[in-house]
Amino acid sequence: MAGGVLLAACAALASVLGARFAGGLRDWLDSAFDPRIQTVLSRAPVLVRWLADLGTLAPVTLMTVMLVVACAATRRWSGAVLAAVAVPAAVGLTEYVLKPYVGQAIEQSFPSGHATSMFALATICAVLLVDWPRRLPGRVRLLLVVTALLLAAAVAAAMIATGAHDFTDAAAGAAVGTGVVLACALAIDLVASRR
Repeated sequence: MAGGVLLAACAALASVLGARFAGGLRDWLDSAFDPRIQTVLSRAPVLVRWLADLGTLAPVTLMTVMLVVACAATRRWSGAVLAAVAVPAAVGLTEYVLKPYVGQAIEQSFPSGHATSMFALATICAVLLVDWPRRLPGRVRLLLVVTALLLAAAVAAAMIATGAHDFTDAAAGAAVGTGVVLACALAIDLVASRR
C-alpha cells in the first residue's frame, strides 16, 4: 500500500514539475534553491566533478551490475530482476521519452538523467534492504538506505552546481527514478504472488 502511495506521489511530482508554469512554481523553486546549492558546492569543485561523473552511464551500469550480481549470489532472484530491469527502464524513460517530449517543450534538460539513475539505484537499495534477512540489524539497513539516498541527492546537487540542471530538473529526475523502481517492484511482486 505504501509503495503505491509513494509511486502516485512520484508521478504527481514529476507531472507538476514538468508542466510549464510561466513565472510560477518552476521559476520560484529554481531561483530559491539553485543559487544556494551553487554557492555551497562552489567550495568543493573536485567533489562536484567526481559526483557528476558518478551519475554517468559507465558508473551507473557498473553499480547496477553489482546489485544484480549481489542479488543473484544471495539467491534473491526478484531483486536481481528488479535491478536489471528498473534502472534501464528509468534511464530509458528519462532519456528517450521525457527529455525529448517534455524537456524540449519547456526548453529544459528535464528531467535530470543523473538524478533519475542515482535515485533509481538508491530506491532499489531501499527496497532490497527493507526485506533483507534478519542477520543484518535494522540500524545497519537504515544507515545503508540513508547513505544511498544521500549519495543520490549529492549527485543531483552536483548537477545543479555545475549548471547542467535546475532544481526542478533534479527533483523530477529523483521522482522518475524512484517511481519507476516502485512500479517495477510492485509489478514483480504481483507476478510472484500469482505464481
